[in-house]
Amino acid sequence: MKPARTRLQLQAAIGTHRGDREYQQDRVEVFAHPRVKGTLLAVVADGMGGRSGGRMAADQVMITASQLFERYLPGTDNPDALLQTILQEAHTMIRLTAISAEQEPHSTIACALLHGDGSCWWVHVGDTRIHLFRGGELQRRTRDHSYVQDLVDGGELSENMARNHPMSNVLTASLGTPENPPMGSEALQLQAGDTLLLCTDGVWHYFVDSELGATLDALEPREACEALIKRARQRAGGRGDNLSLAILKIGAAAPPPPPPAPPRIEFPDWDDMPAAGKPRKR
Repeated sequence: MKPARTRLQLQAAIGTHRGDREYQQDRVEVFAHPRVKGTLLAVVADGMGGRSGGRMAADQVMITASQLFERYLPGTDNPDALLQTILQEAHTMIRLTAISAEQEPHSTIACALLHGDGSCWWVHVGDTRIHLFRGGELQRRTRDHSYVQDLVDGGELSENMARNHPMSNVLTASLGTPENPPMGSEALQLQAGDTLLLCTDGVWHYFVDSELGATLDALEPREACEALIKRARQRAGGRGDNLSLAILKIGAAAPPPPPPAPPRIEFPDWDDMPAAGKPRKR
């Protein structure tokens, strides 16, 4: 018999800010499964392509993710297939909406699927990131599909140099381009004390990973959202991009209460019973 997995509880919060842009093109949502408690889908999308094009692309990501997640059957359907279908269908729909958009629409995406036992799958395209912190320490994060990430991976730039590189916003993949998006997803097992952070470059651009981890470890998700947006706005100095993030914090669920004790029945000693109450001998 396989040992039962530890029951976990989840705290979630989202935050968004227009930054110093004229309009908001980011979208962020955490969807709760309509039928299976404890199953969540977190999605962050950073739209690009002009005032209507970028928002239209990000909206299409959310519509597609919501519709497919509603039909998903945890424990029966393949989680990887769900995430890859979200990418492919959102990509296709953005290509179709380009016909009526003012400019060619594109979007990045970061998407994490969680089950109640801590099983997690994530997928991303572009430079919207997913981080996994454990006790404030970075364990894993997605690798950007970008020009400067290729330079970092090739040893030509450090992470700090890449953050301020003049071509840091040049992507090598996004949804809505003529090329199909990369389709790889990752699976991991979360445990109590873990925190997932999904965020656009308008957030992570202004922090090193240790700052993000310390903030997430010290604050509850809603407070951490507010603190990170406030500090990113300060550091942007009036030139900040749209900011969007989702924080999912994992904790151990309280054990279920023990079943009630059966009622206790007291019987008097035989010798103390009155004669009238004793059965007759035959």
